[in-house]
Amino acid sequence: MHKIAISDEVMQRVALRRGGPKLYGRVQGPRAALVVIDMQNAFLLPGMPAEVAGATDIIPQINRLAEGFRRAGGTVVWIKMTIDRETESWSTWFECFMKPDRRAAMLRELSPGGKGHELHADLAVRDQDVVLQKTRYSAFIQNSSDLDSVLHERGIDTVAIAGTLTNVCCEASARDAMMLNYRTFFLSDANATHSDAEHNASLAAVMQYFGEVLSTSELLERLDGAQAQPQRVAGR
Repeated sequence: MHKIAISDEVMQRVALRRGGPKLYGRVQGPRAALVVIDMQNAFLLPGMPAEVAGATDIIPQINRLAEGFRRAGGTVVWIKMTIDRETESWSTWFECFMKPDRRAAMLRELSPGGKGHELHADLAVRDQDVVLQKTRYSAFIQNSSDLDSVLHERGIDTVAIAGTLTNVCCEASARDAMMLNYRTFFLSDANATHSDAEHNASLAAVMQYFGEVLSTSELLERLDGAQAQPQRVAGR
């Protein structure tokens, strides 16, 4: 689990701009979605090409959040990073940011059907949840996934971002969510990356410009809503 440390300078800047770190009040469950980013075997299992050591530590928090959102009538969305022909067209990443051997391993594990593409077995995925694939870091950027349209169809205006890596796909998704006018929450203890320094740098950036940073317990305490009703099942 990451040790959270936001500098006094950042906290002072946030206080001057808007009075403090809290942005939003109560969260209406039926208008909110928990968006879980890339909690797949490729990132979580030992020896996988994109392994993030310690990322499995956040699974209990994610499962708590998922159950809380369901009970409040909210939506739980599991996002899976996918490398396919569309991803390969992202040549600046696919060809320039990975050595050939790593590129081959990522293609093998993050293609549909690969073991690495599957969600980790300890995640409490339910039939009423939504499972989507994305082909870019951000789940919200154009042509990456159907997330924005799925949320709009359900009348959702609030998202909470959890998953891995904190400073890559999770932060990218949070930035774009806010710029698409979603009220955006970012979980300090339900995101994970390679180091505390990288994790805290993302928390500081999101806190200042893109969303509200808070813990799993703090967000669950704010959730309002009735018991979730059955929702349509998305293909995994």
